[in-house]
Amino acid sequence: MTILLDESVPRVVKIRLHEFSIATVQEMGWTGMKNGELLAAASQQFTVLITADKNLRYQQNLKGHRLSIIVLPTNQVSLVVTLLPVIQDTLRAIQPGDLIQISLP
Repeated sequence: MTILLDESVPRVVKIRLHEFSIATVQEMGWTGMKNGELLAAASQQFTVLITADKNLRYQQNLKGHRLSIIVLPTNQVSLVVTLLPVIQDTLRAIQPGDLIQISLP
């Protein structure tokens, strides 16, 4: 499983979930890409995209994508840290093409 963190996702996710192969949009040189371009590029090299962009599902046609997407409820570091166990469990269970929106407890 290869995971891409969107620009808005705190890097603490990559640091704390070191068991997974994770890259960031910044590391890939994709900073500033529009969502459609990002999805196309990500689907070529990654199996999962983690984002905090709650509008992604409404802005893009996700049908037919094999890329799985996890949408975080916030990009606030302190809250994302509390969600790490949920993110980890979601990554273990996610299937190709899934779009999973994580909620705050």
